[in-house]
Amino acid sequence: MKSLIVICLSLLIGYAAYSQMPGMGGKPAATNIGHIYGRILDSTGKPIHDATVLLLQSRIDATTKKTKEVLYKGITTKANGDFSFEDVPIIGALQLKISATGFQPISQNVSFVMPMPGAQSPMGNMNQALNAFDKDLGNIRLTESVNQLQGVVVTATAKPTLKMDIDKKVYNVEKDILNAGGTALDVMKNVPSVNVDIDGNVTLRNATPQIYIEGRPTTLTLDQIPADAIESVEVITNPSAKYDASGGGAGILNIILKKNRKTGYNGNLRAGVDSYGALNGGGDFNVRQGKFNFNASAFVNQNKGKTFGTTNRTNFGDTSTVVNQSSTDKDNGGFVFGRVGLDYFMTNRTSFSAGMIKVHADMTPNQFLSTNIDTLLQSGTANQYSERYANTHRKFDGTGAQFGFKQLFKQEGQTLTADMNYFSGNNSNNVLYNTNYYNNGAGSTIVNNTQQQTLGTGYNQFLTAQTDYVKPFGKKSKLETGLRFQQQKLTNETDNYYLDNASKNFILSNLASIHYKNTNNVYAAYASVTSAIKSFGYQIGLRAERSDYSGDLLNTQQHFSNSYPISLFPSIFLSQKFKGTNEVQFSYTRRINRPNFFQLIPYTDYSDSLNITRGNPNLVPEFTSSFELSYLKTLPHNNTFLASLYYKHTEGLITRYLDTAQNYLTGKQDIINTYVNANSSYTVGAELTGVAKLAKWWDMTMNVNIYNSQINTNNITGTSQAALWSWFGKINNNFTLPGKFKLQLTGLYQSKTNLPVNNNSGQQMGPPMMQSQSASQGYIRSFYSVDAAISRSFLKNDAATVSISMSDIFRTRYSDQYSFSNFFVQDYNRLRNPQMLRINFSYRFGKMDVSLFKRKNTNTSGMDALQGVQ
Repeated sequence: MKSLIVICLSLLIGYAAYSQMPGMGGKPAATNIGHIYGRILDSTGKPIHDATVLLLQSRIDATTKKTKEVLYKGITTKANGDFSFEDVPIIGALQLKISATGFQPISQNVSFVMPMPGAQSPMGNMNQALNAFDKDLGNIRLTESVNQLQGVVVTATAKPTLKMDIDKKVYNVEKDILNAGGTALDVMKNVPSVNVDIDGNVTLRNATPQIYIEGRPTTLTLDQIPADAIESVEVITNPSAKYDASGGGAGILNIILKKNRKTGYNGNLRAGVDSYGALNGGGDFNVRQGKFNFNASAFVNQNKGKTFGTTNRTNFGDTSTVVNQSSTDKDNGGFVFGRVGLDYFMTNRTSFSAGMIKVHADMTPNQFLSTNIDTLLQSGTANQYSERYANTHRKFDGTGAQFGFKQLFKQEGQTLTADMNYFSGNNSNNVLYNTNYYNNGAGSTIVNNTQQQTLGTGYNQFLTAQTDYVKPFGKKSKLETGLRFQQQKLTNETDNYYLDNASKNFILSNLASIHYKNTNNVYAAYASVTSAIKSFGYQIGLRAERSDYSGDLLNTQQHFSNSYPISLFPSIFLSQKFKGTNEVQFSYTRRINRPNFFQLIPYTDYSDSLNITRGNPNLVPEFTSSFELSYLKTLPHNNTFLASLYYKHTEGLITRYLDTAQNYLTGKQDIINTYVNANSSYTVGAELTGVAKLAKWWDMTMNVNIYNSQINTNNITGTSQAALWSWFGKINNNFTLPGKFKLQLTGLYQSKTNLPVNNNSGQQMGPPMMQSQSASQGYIRSFYSVDAAISRSFLKNDAATVSISMSDIFRTRYSDQYSFSNFFVQDYNRLRNPQMLRINFSYRFGKMDVSLFKRKNTNTSGMDALQGVQ
């Protein structure tokens, strides 16, 4: 009878195993009867809570016919260290992998013993036979990691702030306590290789880069993106053919937003205030169970502050005029940022994602500007003094949507992706200028008053659609291809009114008003081949792009359009790995910068009498060839050194140019800001970046960029720019101190450098009154700045953190510029929000729970567990 029982069980088990083989159509839930359980302890016998326990199963890959380990189930331990797997297959090889923060991971083979009929076994009856498939692993002890500090209060930072690859640098924002409560502009100030001026204009190697979010261009300005929503920033100095060729040779800054796809739920709440009274607050929440992942975040940031500036300018002409200005700008307002996203993992190879972004901004800045003008005449000096008050109200409402699809194939590395990004926004602008003229300086009698009002509305629409396909060939080769379409639509109506003192009514000025709409389209396709021969790797790519634009000046019934033919943009990347951890790479790319609608339309904008602008319909695209040679050395303890030599040559550089023309509003000759194609320009430089762990409690990131740039303007009368060697350096120190304190100390230095070209990223606000915008005429004087922050974590598992930071501690971050032309020389100096103190509090919560919605079963199926452990 005993033998009969064992024979029946063996037949049942054999059938179960057969039905579990690929293609046999078995039902795992009905036949898997194994049970594995145990308890995870540390070396002292204390239970380890939330340790990750994975159960792996050996299976035959249908494609390669080779055995591989796949994740069958996953779980986290309870508070007492217990774990339990039910419905486990009792045939085949199983492996248990256990890991926990601060401990060395271990693995253990697990199997069930099936006695043969007639063999001597402990199975005396049916219950004993069934108990053989109940596997108690007992107490499993983990050993503390060797890099875990024993008995020392000061500990090292978990992961480096900067990760360096041969083709890009990835700056980890989450570790940066200086950014707490700020915006993306604050983030960029600490990113190596990147410089941010006080107006929010961003440069990379002294040129304006493209700003991406999640690998796609964005119309959001950096001051509309909260720093707390950013996970990392990728600095790509020489983009390959896969990336958009537009934007010239400055490279790409790709912002990666925070995403958490761990099984269970987690979130973060935060709030803060700065010394100017600006509040910030918000939070994010993520829940993941089974095939769905949902995340949501919302942030509110107020914007308050002051900017102080002076301008000293001498105008040349029939008579010399000296202009001295002093200004005080007060920022007031804020923005709301919200984002929701949903991921659906339909199968282990197919996934869909959708997301939405909502932004609302309301700003009410004001400015006081005093102007003193001395005119040198033969009969003496004529003096004029005025004070202008500008009160502004700006609003912006934006909505964005994203849809994505990803398909994996049986062949490892073969993928197909498709995504669409859409963003639209409405904006309004209302500015009232009130100018008083005095007969004898400040405080004297007002002799005249003028008032001007600007009313504007606008609408923008941005759409990108892209698909990419990757096909591996062998172990070292792959083909990448893709298609992309981009469309941008802009509509704007700006009307300027002047107060008629006689009737006390505002009169529309048609010459100072503009109504326009325009559409830009870009069509692109690319292909690249990547392969390797032993330690030598290469990637050769080619991108083809064509574009067109059309626009209308609605108030003058003028139509403009242009179509740029297909242009080819090759890219070559060569890399050689040497013994140890040394790698050398050479890269070459070609990129384009097309003139935009505002630079092309032959319309003169008189809306600002101190900054008159006009487009140039004769502009043509500029093309940039970039060469870069890099050396990467990876050292022990995450120490890394990257050295790069680069050269960029641009033909037909689009730059601002100052000219004179008659002002039809005043009847006088005035200086006009317009655009021209310079003959060429070049930039040559060397950049050094290092990540060093100087002690267990101290890590440092250093970046130095030495460069020389010049613009050849021989084709433009009366302009010149001398070649100038400049250097820019940043240092970022992170200290982990006793008592759960962390300290961050950063510093930067910028030497004298030429004014960058087309510096128009960052905030969407033009240059201040009378600031030179011509890259071919002027330079920025040297400056330095120091920032510091300290934080302390507390509560259970360090769930709460308080941080205090101060920017520009020594009030030295000036924007001090000198510019010149045939028509004037000018000194311009500004200081914005020095010694700003910011206090922030954050609290994180959550639980990695694979059975969040399964109250009766603490396990999860193999695919669910796989998706939860990332």
